Amino acid sequence: MFKIKINSFIAIIASKTVLKLSTILFKGGSNFPGKIALALDKNILSTVTKGYKVILVTGTNGKTTTTSMIYNILKKDGKKVFTNNTGANMNTGIVSSFVSFYKFGKNNEEKFAVIEVDEAYLQIITENIKPEIITVTNLFRDQLDRYGEVHTTYTKILEGIVKTPKTTLVLNGDESLLGKVDLENPTVYYGFDTPIKSDTVLSVNADSKFCKFCKNPYSYEFITYNHLGKYFCEHCGYSRPNLKYKVENIISLTPSGSEVTINNEDFYINQSGEYNIYNGLCALAVTKELGVSSDPIKTSLSNQESSFGRQEVIDINGKEVKIILVKNPAGYNQAINTIMLNLNESTPINLALMLNDNYADGTDVSWIWDVDFEQLSKLDIKSTIIGGIRLYDMAIRLKTAQLQEETFKMCETDEELLNNLINAPQESTYVLVTYTAMLNLRKLLHSKGYINKIW
Repeated sequence: MFKIKINSFIAIIASKTVLKLSTILFKGGSNFPGKIALALDKNILSTVTKGYKVILVTGTNGKTTTTSMIYNILKKDGKKVFTNNTGANMNTGIVSSFVSFYKFGKNNEEKFAVIEVDEAYLQIITENIKPEIITVTNLFRDQLDRYGEVHTTYTKILEGIVKTPKTTLVLNGDESLLGKVDLENPTVYYGFDTPIKSDTVLSVNADSKFCKFCKNPYSYEFITYNHLGKYFCEHCGYSRPNLKYKVENIISLTPSGSEVTINNEDFYINQSGEYNIYNGLCALAVTKELGVSSDPIKTSLSNQESSFGRQEVIDINGKEVKIILVKNPAGYNQAINTIMLNLNESTPINLALMLNDNYADGTDVSWIWDVDFEQLSKLDIKSTIIGGIRLYDMAIRLKTAQLQEETFKMCETDEELLNNLINAPQESTYVLVTYTAMLNLRKLLHSKGYINKIW
């Protein structure tokens, strides 16, 4: 007979009820049901995760896309699997996700949960979950008010990992902070074994520039982007670890996707940008560690759809609007690089930028001064639509980057921004938007019938 504690039973029933009501009344609500469950049973995760093989995905950039890729590969391989696809990656959202899929009674079938986890919450989640795999994508400066510099983020992640020493770690070997970690866990690395470009000198705004052991500057055989690449320290000898899963050749890098050779096999990743090669490589490494063969990985990666807000394309009255989530200098620069890859300098476009400073975005927006907006000044931008709570900070930054001030459309409300999107002169608009601004925009688009669902 399957037994469950009375407080756990009440917590699950109450959370499921709230989840159903919030879905009906508010078209969402991914955190509040988890708050209810945790208030009634602080250890509810240990109950609702029983029977699952859990994969946790954390790191600064790429979590949502990588989570989606792993989920789709496992689903393609015929596995029973769920994920927290709304991006609710703190403990309350994760609890809500598990509760929503929880069924009373014993079930012996193999099932998987692929869960995106905020870096600061990993140590809370691993109190009650002992996952099969934890994967870490990268470590960039992000939300300085919450994390400070990257070493703080690194420390928070390690504090979560040490609680589950039997979990396999799948780590980005090109991330210098993740090499030579002093942990008991079985560990494998993925990364690039070929350059994307000829860069060997770090940008002045790159993140982890100094050896984590002796504090001398790193040298590089090549850099992929920001501080990622094949690094080594000439002073103490610390260098990138051996890679089990590696990109050996970049066959093509186009606006629609990338064809690459990984461990002697060719894969097409149906998402553009260097960072999506990393995401695809990470998903491959994780699923290979779970015993998945190459065929479902190839099929899934070649058909990967955009997660909401991650190069998502929306039709607004016949005009193409591409939404790209941005939240820190490394990710923003990659988004700009992707736009530059998609266009030539004579292609007329509209550009929309939304900057919020809510808790989930990071209240310190000084990071926008480390973004290479100057690249955008090379484009033929007919309308520059600016919105969000900190729209004037963004306008000043764009003005100093030499974007044409006469094209600026300052939008105090999301309604104004949507009207400018609708009336923008060109057929193609790129929207660069921080997290809560993206959610607000999606709610508005949903209310106007331009998208079918908020999440």
